[in-house]
Amino acid sequence: MNLQTSCPVPALSSFPPGFRALVIGVSGGIGQALLQCLQAHPCCAQVSGLHRQSDPAIDFDMEASVASAAQALQGQGPYHLIINAAGVLHTEQFSPEKKLGDLNYAQLQATFCVNTFGPALVLRHFAPLLDAQRGVLACRSARVGSIGDNRLGGWYSYRASKAALNMLVKTAAIELARSKPRAVLASVHPGTVSTALSTPFKGAQIGRPPQQAAREILHMLDQLRPTDSGCFVAYDGQQLPW
Repeated sequence: MNLQTSCPVPALSSFPPGFRALVIGVSGGIGQALLQCLQAHPCCAQVSGLHRQSDPAIDFDMEASVASAAQALQGQGPYHLIINAAGVLHTEQFSPEKKLGDLNYAQLQATFCVNTFGPALVLRHFAPLLDAQRGVLACRSARVGSIGDNRLGGWYSYRASKAALNMLVKTAAIELARSKPRAVLASVHPGTVSTALSTPFKGAQIGRPPQQAAREILHMLDQLRPTDSGCFVAYDGQQLPW
C-alpha cells in the first residue's frame, strides 16, 4: 500500500470518536509534532505526552520509570493509539560508526538503551493498556534497520538497534494476538525529517518538516488493521523488507 496525505489533520476514522492517545518522546521534533497534531484533532478526547521531565516521567536510562509511567497512566486508559517516537542516532559524545574500528561498548549500550531496550519495556508495560477493540502501538524504527535493504554498511549500532527493535515488535505482535486479537503493533520508518537527529546528515536539506511527517505517520497508522500487526512499514504505507 502507498498512502499520501496533504490534509492538515488526518481523518483517523478507524479510531472511535473521543479516542485516547499517548505519545512517548515528545521532547523530540517528531514526537512534539505528533502530540500537536493529535491535540488539534477534533475526535481525540485525550492525548498525553511523555519525556524525561514530564509528569509522570519516562527515561529509557532508568528502567523503573517505564513501569512507573504505565502504572500512573493506567487509570486514563485504555488507549486507542500509543506511539513511541523516541530515538537516538548521535549525541555530543558520539556519531554513527563508519567502520568496525569505531565500535565501542559505550556507544553500543547508549544506542541500544534508547532504540531497543526502552521500546521493549514500552511494549511490556504499555501494550496491556491498549483498547481491546481498536488499539495501535507504534514504535519509531528506521529503514536502515532493514537487513535486506542494507547496501551501504556503516552506522553499526543504529542499524543493529533498529533491527533488534523490529524483531521485538514482531515477536510481541504474535503474543499479543492471543489476548488482544484486534490490537496492532508496528515498527514505523518516519522517513527523513528535519529534526536534530537528521540535521548533521543533510536532513535539513532533504528532510520533510516534522508537522508533515506527523500527519503522514498518523494517516498511515489509521490504515493499519489487525492483519498488519507486527509489520515494518514506512510513513507512506510501504512495507519494508526485514
